[in-house]
Amino acid sequence: MVSTDLKQVAKEIRGLTIECISSIGAGHIGGSMSIIDLLTVLYYKQMNIDPANPKMEGRDRLVVSKGHAGPAVYATLASKGYFPKSELMTLNKFNTNLPSHCDMNKTIGVDMTTGSLGQGISCGVGLALASKIKNDNAHIFVIVGDGESQEGQVWEAAMFAAHKKLDNLFVFLDSNKLQLDGYTKDVADNGDQTLKWLGFGFDVHIIDGNNIYAIDGAIEQAKQNRGKPHVIIMNTVKGKGVSIFEKAGIASHSMPIDEETKEKALEELGIKGE
Repeated sequence: MVSTDLKQVAKEIRGLTIECISSIGAGHIGGSMSIIDLLTVLYYKQMNIDPANPKMEGRDRLVVSKGHAGPAVYATLASKGYFPKSELMTLNKFNTNLPSHCDMNKTIGVDMTTGSLGQGISCGVGLALASKIKNDNAHIFVIVGDGESQEGQVWEAAMFAAHKKLDNLFVFLDSNKLQLDGYTKDVADNGDQTLKWLGFGFDVHIIDGNNIYAIDGAIEQAKQNRGKPHVIIMNTVKGKGVSIFEKAGIASHSMPIDEETKEKALEELGIKGE
């Protein structure tokens, strides 16, 4: 069972994400907001991690293959105590430890450098295989975008994961139906994602990806299914949580957030800005 407190945590992480991006005036708000409910469940309930020991052996790992959602990851890490929340205001600035896309060599708590779409899932598969070899019982979580799923490397990784029966691998498909250049169905239609992942040998779950209870329940159910890797297809809303970002659609991929927009967004969330 998920504590209702997680809903408040998700709201606070959304606020931190908005403040983080507004500190540089523009950024990837849409794709960041759509995965915050998932990040909340992972970091506050599901993942075996220790912010005081970020390199702990046998820890669970998260690979955000859609690396442009870095601001949401940083907000979650700061919320969890990996580094001070004040550091969020350095996003993408000179000498920052928080570049626009996730970088394991710069940011405490980030386990894989990502941003070149399609590559993160391959890294996640490698981590899952290494965990099996080491027998450390770690779970490997990977977040993939639906636009990103047009990359052939995604499916090569999926084929290998199923072949190796990597049941410690959990892929989350952020299916918000939008990508940089338009709707995914118009740019390069992915077809029926459920049938695709089933065809590649995955244990498949389909949920409302902005529902904390559904996310947690799907992960728990997937953990009971042994012998094959898992994919949780999350139907999400780009910009979820704030109407101006949700209504922006394609424009929310990277959009300006000035002081006025920030204050309106925080007010809608019921959060007082710093």
